[in-house]
Amino acid sequence: MTHLSEMYQSLGIESEVWEFGEKICGFLKERFAEIDETAEYNQLKVLQALQKNRVGEACLLGTTGYGYNDLGRDTLERVYADVFHTEDALVRPQITCGTHALALALHSNLRPGDELLSPVGKPYDTLEEVIGIRESNGSLKEYGVTYRQVDLLSDGSFDYDGIRRAINEKTKLVTIQRSKGYQTRPTLSVERIGSLISFIREIKPDVICMVDNCYGEFVERVEPSDVGADMVVGSLIKNPGGGLAPIGGYIAGKKECIENAAHRLTSPGLGKEVGASLGILPSFYQGFFLAPVVTAGALKGAVFAANIYERLGYQVIPDSRESRHDIIQSVVFGTPEGVISFCQGIQAAAPVDSHVTPEPWDMPGYDSPVIMAAGAFVSGSSIELSADGPMKEPYAVYFQGGLTWDHAKFGILKSLQMLIDGGVVKKDDLLSI
Repeated sequence: MTHLSEMYQSLGIESEVWEFGEKICGFLKERFAEIDETAEYNQLKVLQALQKNRVGEACLLGTTGYGYNDLGRDTLERVYADVFHTEDALVRPQITCGTHALALALHSNLRPGDELLSPVGKPYDTLEEVIGIRESNGSLKEYGVTYRQVDLLSDGSFDYDGIRRAINEKTKLVTIQRSKGYQTRPTLSVERIGSLISFIREIKPDVICMVDNCYGEFVERVEPSDVGADMVVGSLIKNPGGGLAPIGGYIAGKKECIENAAHRLTSPGLGKEVGASLGILPSFYQGFFLAPVVTAGALKGAVFAANIYERLGYQVIPDSRESRHDIIQSVVFGTPEGVISFCQGIQAAAPVDSHVTPEPWDMPGYDSPVIMAAGAFVSGSSIELSADGPMKEPYAVYFQGGLTWDHAKFGILKSLQMLIDGGVVKKDDLLSI
């Protein structure tokens, strides 16, 4: 029988790298057991919602044309609302990505003269043009919506005094980004998000609190909507799509907010009534069913990566011991060569386009060249094994995904192998544990 290490060697992983990885895995058994327990809880939560809403074979058939009376689409939205404990949800293939879902939620619930507040610092790069921080056609700024931002304090805590000063009579909506984006701040736990929302509501009870939930779904047993968020927003080619959804986004929240979003997505007077699901519903349902377990595999990969690279002396965020609130792991290499080698290793580990070598390039929505490793079954899917990073200081890479833990593990070892081959990491460094 072929030994496991020989399989890894046949895929380009030297024995020293594999042995280093096995040592790390030995330290993580208890941590992984906790992740599996959360996945089991969330799996049952999704199953309960599917059964409660009497999902049947007819729900998988889909519609064409206008999409009137689309049983599967409407049932799926009730399933999402139940899982996120919200009044309503909008789950559509017509929502093209996470940025689109966020833009939809913002544009539909803000009006000229309103002000948008971010109390957690700069939003993700692609939202800058949505808001108008960087000039762009159709931004909120063009529609007379102003923007205010309160940065986190140096220790990563909320600037409560600054937030209190920033909230005013024009403040209509507060956007809270759960994940870090291309920043090296900690990801926000659901508990911290809840505390922030409670503080904001004490100042202005009627403000709409929206949470960018991308990368965070099913990492914890509760979601931001459980702690007061009026809207939670995300992408189906991230966690909740389970790697099967080929497109789509969701907004779950208060009925009024969802109705506003639906009328923006389609047309005033039409709202949720139109939008044919075509033949996409089986992947939406099955992906959502699998999402807790898929997310758990990706989370194990993130924890594994943190332990690997921290022991090699690199700054990792979160560190190897911190609790986890999304699937993203950042590693600060400090050099372009480190970022490039890491991403090329992740690409080389992919099931699709493993023969392709990623290079930094200018991408829409970003202010600097970005390198992306994305050898995925669904183009751009970041619940699948992927990594990316902007080519600017501090030269950090952001790793996420892996449809299975085994693939995530292999991808991390391949990234390390590529760093060794490129001379960024010395093989002798592996002997330090």
